[in-house]
Amino acid sequence: MSLTARMFSRSVTAASRISAVRRMPRLSGLVSTGRFSALYNTRVTNRRGLATSSAEPSADPRLSGKDRKNDPESSAKESTNHAVVSTFDLFSIGVGPSSSHTVGPMRAGQIFVQDLVDHGILNKVSSIKVDLYGSLALTGIGHGTPNATLMGLEGELPETVPTETIISRVEAMHQSSTITLNGTHRIRFNPDKDMALHYYESLPQHPNGMRFTVFDANGDMLATNEYFSIGGGFVVNERTQLAHGENVYYRMTKPDSPAAGDTTPTDKSSESTSATETAQMDERTQQDLVTASLPFRTGNDLVQLCNHESLSIAEVVFLNELQWRSREEVISAAYRIWNVMDDSIKRGCLSTSAKLPGRLNVNRRAPRLYQNLMRGFYSPPDQDMLSGPQNSALSDGTASAAAPFTRPSILETSLTMMQRNELNGVFRKKQRSRRPHLPHLDYLSVYAIAVNEENAAGGRVVTAPTNGAAGVIPAVLKYYLEFLSEDPSRDILEFLFTASAIGMLYKRGASISAAEMGCQGEVGVACSMSAAAFTAVMGGTPAQVENAAEIGMEHNLGLTCDPVDGLVQIPCIERNALGAVKAVTAAQLALQGDGSHRVSLDQVIETMRQTGQDMMSKYKETSQGGLAVNVPVC
Repeated sequence: MSLTARMFSRSVTAASRISAVRRMPRLSGLVSTGRFSALYNTRVTNRRGLATSSAEPSADPRLSGKDRKNDPESSAKESTNHAVVSTFDLFSIGVGPSSSHTVGPMRAGQIFVQDLVDHGILNKVSSIKVDLYGSLALTGIGHGTPNATLMGLEGELPETVPTETIISRVEAMHQSSTITLNGTHRIRFNPDKDMALHYYESLPQHPNGMRFTVFDANGDMLATNEYFSIGGGFVVNERTQLAHGENVYYRMTKPDSPAAGDTTPTDKSSESTSATETAQMDERTQQDLVTASLPFRTGNDLVQLCNHESLSIAEVVFLNELQWRSREEVISAAYRIWNVMDDSIKRGCLSTSAKLPGRLNVNRRAPRLYQNLMRGFYSPPDQDMLSGPQNSALSDGTASAAAPFTRPSILETSLTMMQRNELNGVFRKKQRSRRPHLPHLDYLSVYAIAVNEENAAGGRVVTAPTNGAAGVIPAVLKYYLEFLSEDPSRDILEFLFTASAIGMLYKRGASISAAEMGCQGEVGVACSMSAAAFTAVMGGTPAQVENAAEIGMEHNLGLTCDPVDGLVQIPCIERNALGAVKAVTAAQLALQGDGSHRVSLDQVIETMRQTGQDMMSKYKETSQGGLAVNVPVC
């Protein structure tokens, strides 16, 4: 039976509906973006679980790997319900300012038009309707969602779209009232009328929902699909929805088409197509099993796996990656991820732009901070802020005789002479402000701010694991490479693969979407990932790495996402700098211990998930609460 005939069936029995729901994750994978089918099984399963009171009601997050092996139900799920996804889907190259609101919608648009091509109906399309729901509508303008969606419909991908052309191309659409689907098929399209933002309506599956619908020249609907941007640039969809509520993909327009209720194959071609689809499904199922060569579901599983196999966390992830790519391809892809991260730091530090885009009129700070930092280290002594007599005064902790303290007039103060005498000899008399000289804090901050200013400006960054938190991991890794590393080439791999393992645990056990978790799901997760990775490259054991990851998140629990004016600027940019500093501090604490601790990573992930569910929606990337309503835009 052909895919078309199966999709157009209206006479579906209750049993077949249940079967369709059970197959839904894999069927969704056929039209979802990405390279690895296992990824989409995990994505859809997780999102459906989040709609209930527990991400996985039957699973105890504290259950050990040994106990789980003795549990028949757990063992049955082990091969397909693990946390393993590809590092290169968790760390993907995209454009700013948001992974869920920019990268995801662009990918969704590209998937939709590619499906139109695959089903042979693109040339029949005469018009298109785009609907953005919930958080995508509420903060979409500030996050660049409409522009990104339109680029995706024109066939662009976040990894390759020329970022400098996006604004001009969207302006041309407004002027000409046309869009070129997939870059080849030009149709009428008025962005102001044909793209609707549903501010106070959300699709039930996820707050970041969008719907695409195309029509023929007679105004009859040809096809529609709903997609959900679940954070980090990941996109999933349920079975395609079409007219009259049926789960079908597109409407056949030929008069001799089989009736909508006819589920019987009409010819040998249909039978051949069905056989091909069955073979593809079997192949994807097998791929799902192959990807889990070293599966883990929880942090406890991961630590036990490392101890049992005498592997580091990075080595576990690397061996899993070899199921998809060759050794050379994995290493090359990891270096490419780091090169994009490093380049975003460089561009942010050396930018000549004074302002970030948007109504907030925010100044770029990274270039000035970077220049001050370099001047503080390399300027001649006579130009240093601490030069001359002041330098000696500050170095020995005493006031310089060359610049005695000048008391204000008695008329300007209410202090008595006796009170002043009590202060003599207690405090050092400062002659001028002392320049803070905390190198690691300065560098961590400027690197993180540089990346997030590039992200806010729509530049190319790496989702790590999201765009809103894109500065934390690059900042910590850059700091380590510049000041501590003795073998950068190996440390880059150790850092990235360790961080990705922790990110996988959050993606499976909770979410990396601010629309679901608040900023604890973005900067909080990035802090946890960075803390774990920093501990690993500093020589920490798997238990210490897990401890560092736990500390990194425990003190980000409850962090809200309340971007002012919907822009990924305030408080997002500074928050990344604080996240980087906190990550290094968490790693230092973990390295001082032996890995044993009272609160486990699995417990803090579950706590984060529950906190995100309990958090009011106005604090979850809607700009309806917090700083967003207390900081004036103009």
